Amino acid sequence: MHSVELLAVFTTALMIGFGHCIGMCGGIVIAYSTTKLDEKSSMIQQTISHLSYSLGRISTYALFGAAFGLIGKSLSFSLTTKGILFIATGLLMILAGYTILGGGKFLNSAHFSISKYSWFQRSFKALLSSKSLGSFYLLGLLNGLIPCGPVYAFAIIAASTASPLYGAIVMIIFGLGTTPALLFLGSFAKLLQNSSFRTTITKIGAMLVILYGVWSMVKGYKLISEPEVMGQKIENMQRELVKKVTN
Repeated sequence: MHSVELLAVFTTALMIGFGHCIGMCGGIVIAYSTTKLDEKSSMIQQTISHLSYSLGRISTYALFGAAFGLIGKSLSFSLTTKGILFIATGLLMILAGYTILGGGKFLNSAHFSISKYSWFQRSFKALLSSKSLGSFYLLGLLNGLIPCGPVYAFAIIAASTASPLYGAIVMIIFGLGTTPALLFLGSFAKLLQNSSFRTTITKIGAMLVILYGVWSMVKGYKLISEPEVMGQKIENMQRELVKKVTN
């Protein structure tokens, strides 16, 4: 993937983080902040704990990304097949953005809550009562397992890379993009929990998802209609990547 594409992924995730993620995951952050952290904890200790939690989420997302990238790889044997995959990905991204805007049930119909399982509830309760640094990381791992619309959307992008490595990178960047909102939730709780503010930011993030979907469909069309040109571009990018790695 180009650096521009990865920047687009990060920017979109950043917007969604301050909109959607505050509403969905904010409760978990507040819960562990009030039970696992006390007033005696220094700002550095609290920051490290929050970062450990986010690192756990990102670890889970990276595994998801690698798995979806592997699935995408198994489906893309030629530039034409890749083009079809990009078009399908773009369409799904547009539907995902439309759902995040509240205009449909595309993602919600596929949604299930792993948090309803007894093993998840027992693990969550045990980790919530522990104050060790490792418990924050493990809590983040559990949180990463909870499915939501943006996770589905970026998993689709991961699949379109047709690479376990780049699929993981996409989901890692997604996790990094959503981290600032959760990291600063405590400091800006009133602003970030304001429903109108979250709604505005969520809409911006959803529109970015839709635009990314349109871009993916255009890229897929070019792969199908101009296979030789696109094939040469891909080869050139691979050569440049090899040069950067070897140098």
